Amino acid sequence: MVSDQDVLTALQSVPGPDGKTPLPQSGALAGLSIKDGKVYLSIAIDPKQSAALEPMRAAAETVVRKLSGVANALVSLTAEMHPAPPPAAAKPAAPRSIAIPGISNIIAVASGKGGVGKSTTCVNLALGLAALGWRVGILDADIYGPSLPRLLGLKAKPEAQGRLMQPLEAYGVKAMSIGFLVEEEDPMIWRGPMVMAAIQQLLREVAWGELDCLLVDMPPGTGDAQLTLAQNVPLAGAVVVSTPQDLALIDARRGIAMFNKVDVPVLGIIENMSYFLCPHCGGRSDIFAHGGARHEAERYGVPFLGEVPLHMGIRENSDAGRPVVATDPDGAHAKIYRAIAGQIKERLERGRARVAPKIFIE
Repeated sequence: MVSDQDVLTALQSVPGPDGKTPLPQSGALAGLSIKDGKVYLSIAIDPKQSAALEPMRAAAETVVRKLSGVANALVSLTAEMHPAPPPAAAKPAAPRSIAIPGISNIIAVASGKGGVGKSTTCVNLALGLAALGWRVGILDADIYGPSLPRLLGLKAKPEAQGRLMQPLEAYGVKAMSIGFLVEEEDPMIWRGPMVMAAIQQLLREVAWGELDCLLVDMPPGTGDAQLTLAQNVPLAGAVVVSTPQDLALIDARRGIAMFNKVDVPVLGIIENMSYFLCPHCGGRSDIFAHGGARHEAERYGVPFLGEVPLHMGIRENSDAGRPVVATDPDGAHAKIYRAIAGQIKERLERGRARVAPKIFIE
């Protein structure tokens, strides 16, 4: 079994950010975690040196992976920035586009709170876009609660070719998740900087190839992951998923407001678990109320993309790794997801990917 000391000893051969001091003595190690032979290491650096220090990160990852008992290693560069306020006469720097080569559109699929079926919706939207002829990928950005492996029925580990991981594939869609690298029951006890660095690696150190669209399944809320994504990649837009009841809609409003603040266009709102049709009598029940998401869309002036019912078939197939759009393409629910995907595709084809903004938080 590999230990912390084993990792630190191996890292003695890697010079730290100054190019001379061994990494363990450099003061740059921000976090080290080992679980079942998987090593997660975070190195704090000056963000201006991120490109120059990439060889250091790669060297650290290489020496750790060579250790006996190490099944996998993920080394992240992170930074905690404390910028001084600019002089009064200074002009803000021009926004930088940090596109991911080969990917035409990146969409954030978000929700203000958990439990609204966002991940299931994201997977079926991705399959709907693929059914419409697009090359599609999904990134599971929920580091603490990854669900993509279960939803797509994937259990394999990604292979590495050089410094790039190869995404897994299911139903014609490429996929990447931290859940492919850890066991399903393993908790991710990471602080914010490590989470943000991991998201960056899952975005940029994966051989996505040529994609018309990458859907990013965001964690619930309006925290670090959302800000990191909005700041570092040119998002084409965001899709907000909510259930109809007031409690979920309050958080959905926060999500819409957040994307508006960081200048990410909201492509629309989906009302999930919109209604329930009894399989025995055919009677309809609005278990979580009805129409709330449509009302919020009208209130904020964003498109209402559609209603997805609460149905056992969707839940059962999702739990089994058999999403309905792929396994029952002619069914009523698959048609709903494809119709929503069609609206998203049409809007993206009309527009152009925006330039990523710089975010200033006071």
